[in-house]
Amino acid sequence: MLIFLDLQTTGLQEEDKICSIGLIAVDDGEITVKYDLVNEGKKISPKASSIHHITNEMIKDKPNIKECEAYRYLQEFNNESTTIIAHNVQFDLQKLLACGFEFYGKSIDTLRVTKHLIPECEAFSLQFLRYELKLYADEKQEASACGITNDLLPGNALSNALFVKTLYSSLAQSATKEQMCSLSLKNVLMQKFEFGKYAGRYIEEICISERGYPEWMLSTVKDLDEDLRYTLAYYLYGEN
Repeated sequence: MLIFLDLQTTGLQEEDKICSIGLIAVDDGEITVKYDLVNEGKKISPKASSIHHITNEMIKDKPNIKECEAYRYLQEFNNESTTIIAHNVQFDLQKLLACGFEFYGKSIDTLRVTKHLIPECEAFSLQFLRYELKLYADEKQEASACGITNDLLPGNALSNALFVKTLYSSLAQSATKEQMCSLSLKNVLMQKFEFGKYAGRYIEEICISERGYPEWMLSTVKDLDEDLRYTLAYYLYGEN
């Protein structure tokens, strides 16, 4: 079984909680769709609401995550034959683990796989890739096949799960499921900075000409992307 998953949270800090969960499960051609708003007892920050458009009023009377249908579905199929697929899948699995859900199957990170297979992309966010790879051309057809009738909205967990499904289908033209599972565990040697004052510049070039900046990032930025940390250490110190 493949489960395309997306979570939305009350914020991006470690202490923030899940406030919505969307999934699309595919098993021998049978498709199951689940979407829930949940209340884990933490207020949604205005910044988070501006991204996923979920307000505290919307989750006020919602159940905790363990009582929602999507979570129960994940529990029912939490086994070695299930593969969870998400964009930055480790974030989702860590948030689920904080709720008591320890996953026993395999996982595919479409973010990292895309970085491996299409390194020339200018950016790798899910929304950027929708347009860069023209995934939007198949979205309505995919939504119809899944029985999704609501409008597809960036930031909505179910919509994002569908976007992940279309991205996975695109990536599957270049790699098998097994290869994508392997690539999801392998660090990416990134080419360019995606943010900051050197956005769009080659990381190797900056590590040579402006060494102080990447050294500062490694020593100071605690939540630095794992692949960026790997890349900076590689170009600065030859570590791999």
